[in-house]
Amino acid sequence: MADKPTIAISHLGCEKNRVDSEHMLGLLAQAGYQVDSNEEVADYVIVNTCSFIQAAREESVRTLVELAEANKKIIVTGCMAQHFQEQLLEELPETVAVVGSGDYHKIVNVVERVEIGEKVKEISTQPTYIADETVPRYRTTTEGVAYLRVAEGCDYRCAFCIIPHLRGNQRSRSIESIVAEAKQLAAEGVQEIILISQITTNYGLDLYGEPRLADLLRELGKVDVPWIRIHYAYPTGLTPQVIAAIRDTPNVLPYLDLPLQHSHPTILKAMNRPWQGRVNDAIIERIKTELPEAILRTTFIVGFPGETEEHFQHLVQFVQRHQFDHVGVFTFSAEEGTSAYTMSEQVAPEVMEARREKLMQIQQPIAARKNKACVGKTVDVLIEQENPHTGELIGRSARFAPEVDGLIYVRGEASLGSIVSVEITAADIYDLYGEII
Repeated sequence: MADKPTIAISHLGCEKNRVDSEHMLGLLAQAGYQVDSNEEVADYVIVNTCSFIQAAREESVRTLVELAEANKKIIVTGCMAQHFQEQLLEELPETVAVVGSGDYHKIVNVVERVEIGEKVKEISTQPTYIADETVPRYRTTTEGVAYLRVAEGCDYRCAFCIIPHLRGNQRSRSIESIVAEAKQLAAEGVQEIILISQITTNYGLDLYGEPRLADLLRELGKVDVPWIRIHYAYPTGLTPQVIAAIRDTPNVLPYLDLPLQHSHPTILKAMNRPWQGRVNDAIIERIKTELPEAILRTTFIVGFPGETEEHFQHLVQFVQRHQFDHVGVFTFSAEEGTSAYTMSEQVAPEVMEARREKLMQIQQPIAARKNKACVGKTVDVLIEQENPHTGELIGRSARFAPEVDGLIYVRGEASLGSIVSVEITAADIYDLYGEII
């Protein structure tokens, strides 16, 4: 039999997408394909695309065009394939297959069909698939970190978000399946497991008839892994039971990523998040009381249709009042297929950008002060990189999630993937500096 083709994956987008990429790599390797990180030597390049906002689509298109100009045979997977399947096949002749966001597990079959000359469109209209612990996976993160998907899809219909249209309704994995995968990861030496889904606080609602995140956290507390981090905790899902589970489970970090998006009730109602406006302040104060060690991260959208200067000032005061550890600010992106796309009172791009800049400027001294408070303290740091020129180590503490928060630059000796005690000696707006003790 002829040698199987070599395949590279170009990964774009979020950590949910990254898990899809890792499963495709695992399935291809299991089937005997050569998987290479170098796109130049590959026969096929799988581009796992993002279609969340305009900027993400533009990055995906740039990548596709560059590969087409290099005469690569391209398999487009992920959210953009789900979103623009016909256009991709028509406008990019180098595209030999499009594979939907719920069909990545069919990648081996897709490659086999392409190899015999078929142009493949493998896209489920309503994605229903979610991989479990039995599906092969080749991790692409640093050796000490792994993402663990607890659910896929979303039942909410926020006015700005295309994700439910692209990834389907929520479907949760069982607690037993998640714990089994966590044990596999722990056996591989993973030090930090990051729980991901679109809305992690809604975990289990579809499967068990009620959210079961608190139960899941307590079960994961029995797994021999030092850090478990939760991403995307909707404020209304942070029930007393969930907060108690975080507080009582030693390896669950008190780090909460709250995708609040705005503070003003009128804008939250327009975003189709009316439940949130009534409870934001109360829940954040309750978290601070019941979880005094909590590290709070959030994201906001400025320039949503109808956002007035008064609405924006409400958001400014909200950020000043709550003193979040980390804040991300995005300008509104009008996405075709969402209800916000056709809303009147669209905000001018220059106004959106000015508001984003102002909110980030307000957050910077808050972030700097939080970081400076760490100076003189000893913290556990997961070592992830080494600068080959200086020997300086780079890692993160519980305060910092990968890729979205700061880093800790460390002097001393430690192996990659280990957790060491570091005395923090200096701080700036985003990063910390320290020495191993």
